[in-house]
Amino acid sequence: MAKILLLGSGELGKEFVIAAQRLGQYVIAVDSYANAPAMQVAHEFEVIDMLNGAALDSIVAKHKPDYIVPEIEAIRTEKLYDYEKQGITVVPSAKATNYTMNRKAIRDLAAKDLGLKTANYRYANSAQSLHNAVSQIGMPCVVKPLMSSSGKGQSTIKTEADINKAWEYSQEGSRGDVAEVIVEAFVNFDYEITLLTLTQNDGNTLYCAPIGHRQERGDYQESWQPATMDQNHLETAQEMAKKVTNALGGNGIWGVEFFIAPDGVYFSELSPRPHDTGMVTLAGTQNFNEFELHLRAIIGLPIPEITLERMGASAVILASEFSENPTFSGTENVAPLAKTDFRIFGKPTSRPYRRMGVVVTHDSLSGNIQDVTNRAKNAAKLISVHK
Repeated sequence: MAKILLLGSGELGKEFVIAAQRLGQYVIAVDSYANAPAMQVAHEFEVIDMLNGAALDSIVAKHKPDYIVPEIEAIRTEKLYDYEKQGITVVPSAKATNYTMNRKAIRDLAAKDLGLKTANYRYANSAQSLHNAVSQIGMPCVVKPLMSSSGKGQSTIKTEADINKAWEYSQEGSRGDVAEVIVEAFVNFDYEITLLTLTQNDGNTLYCAPIGHRQERGDYQESWQPATMDQNHLETAQEMAKKVTNALGGNGIWGVEFFIAPDGVYFSELSPRPHDTGMVTLAGTQNFNEFELHLRAIIGLPIPEITLERMGASAVILASEFSENPTFSGTENVAPLAKTDFRIFGKPTSRPYRRMGVVVTHDSLSGNIQDVTNRAKNAAKLISVHK
């Protein structure tokens, strides 16, 4: 039995803990607030500020884990190098976590070091430098905090009047103590995908079928698998994913995001862990869902192949108001629906647009992916979150 210290305990962490429990692993879930989703299914939990290096040192010394598995961005990631030197396996690696949890490091690695095709970009660390960056990039353009997730602090600039608002919003949504933002030229893409990429200690890199998704406010609303795409574009995306994951090193699942545009494939972002759009795999689309793949790769169980078993879709259940004790209605209307299921994450509080659950739907591989996605969207609308 391995001891796993999970840094971040949201809904993705919860599914990872469930996968770990099923294979007899011991998990300590950590987050900045009590009763986070993953804490509800872990063996132990800790509530700390993960940006506090001393607090991190304390719980690592206390629990002496075999593996440290980061799930969020707001971590004092440079500390992970120290733990790796102590003989603890950081997933997928300290370098990978440190690079990918800062958009500046991963973008420069992809564009400058590896030569991957990306949107034109600049950095800004003040409202004035944002004005300068926008003048160089042109409008429309997208502004993202260097440290954030789930679209927090992300906005699109279309006019001069948007620039100061975008700066202020970026600072509200930034995780950690990094004020800098990345400014990206708007890519006129046809669609975007997540390519879940699995790296293993035997060197056998595998790819899940591509996942399509739609976003609002920078956060995913629906995802579907498989996404229909040109085979040449898929092979290009796989080659790019392999280059960047090899450069970062380590084992586990990676959520590699791409824009597919008329002039080719653009690398967008990368997460060194299960991806929110990958919750579609909870619909049984694969022989192993993304959380099971992550866990198996981490503990060294060989995965010879990833097979697509059926098509599926996911749609998020969002809160619309603040609550200290959210409740749900409408699940009884979703439960009888054919080829449909749902997950309620168990978050102790809600706020507008907070993701509180997900609906998943499926069909045979001969089905219609648009129909499956529409069923997920319509079913998610039947569930409401209340104060």
